[in-house]
Amino acid sequence: MIDPWSSALVDYEKLIQQFGIKPFQELLGDIEDPSLLMRRGIIFGHRDFGRIIKALREKSPFAVVTGMMPSGRMHIGHKMIVDQIIWYQKMGAEIYIPIADMEAYSARGVEFEESRKIALEEYITNYIALGLDFSLKNINTYLQSENQDVNYLAYQLGRRVNWNEMKAIYGFNGSTNLSHLYVPLIQVADILHPQLETYGGPKPTVVPVGPDQDPHIRLTRDIAERFKNRFNFITPSSTYHRFITGLTGGKMSSSKPKTAIFLTDSPEVAEKKIRTAKTGGRESLQEQKKLGGVPTDCVVYEMLLYHLVDDDQELAEIYKQCTQGQIMCGECKMQAASKVRELFEHLTRKREQARDEALKVLEG
Repeated sequence: MIDPWSSALVDYEKLIQQFGIKPFQELLGDIEDPSLLMRRGIIFGHRDFGRIIKALREKSPFAVVTGMMPSGRMHIGHKMIVDQIIWYQKMGAEIYIPIADMEAYSARGVEFEESRKIALEEYITNYIALGLDFSLKNINTYLQSENQDVNYLAYQLGRRVNWNEMKAIYGFNGSTNLSHLYVPLIQVADILHPQLETYGGPKPTVVPVGPDQDPHIRLTRDIAERFKNRFNFITPSSTYHRFITGLTGGKMSSSKPKTAIFLTDSPEVAEKKIRTAKTGGRESLQEQKKLGGVPTDCVVYEMLLYHLVDDDQELAEIYKQCTQGQIMCGECKMQAASKVRELFEHLTRKREQARDEALKVLEG
């Protein structure tokens, strides 16, 4: 059972084997300008992404749907989603960003007004600071509770879904509140509504998610098939990215501050955190020089891989020096800390500039 609301780590290989997700690597050669996350295997799986590649090649309309859950602080792991949206925006996609205030209320107990505040001050502001352009006509951001098209569609779709199915997919039980039970249908409607005639009609749609969100994808794909005759839905595609490891090991989580670098951290705090992060170093300096480090088990290297080094050759050289014992963990941490500080100095400046623009996003 994969639970979208837990913080448990996911076995990526088991996910591929048990749920029919395809390896993304097999499609990489068909993408003209793959993103960094695609090239480096951070995006590891997909469902029907060939439809999106075809739309890219033919320059035909397609949509991207990716929500934000306004229930806590945004950490550097969330940056992966923004990086993907920016890439798709450059590729000409229609972008839909639902703010999951209904989910935050039913699953996390966050009041609606608080969700709006978190979405504006924490998420939208950081999205803009990271480079997403909300001024373009091809981007649509909304609160779930205020989008009548989504709510009406969810109500219609619910007629073809029963309790046993929801229980099997999500593990719901007798103590699950009814608001929470309804939330998956809202998410299904979030994903499918860009294909309504009001929004241009049926089109390929991709949802970039972490693997914990796959239950929503499976339900959406099943429902899209059930309503194909009525709405002519094209079954949505999806991609799956790896989670970034927390600073202490395990999953990075907003609810566990010691595991995370938050995007609102000061450059000094972000730098300090990376200096204390878990590494893949050996037990002694002598052993490190002889055997090399283990970058695949190193939070610092993972930060470089995901966020801090754009040049693939530079990253390959760091990997080589580590595994051959030519660089020690302390030196690598110093390099990473310098890069983190530079990133967060830039982000702090951009976020200050983004505050007024963020207010306009939901006003429009």
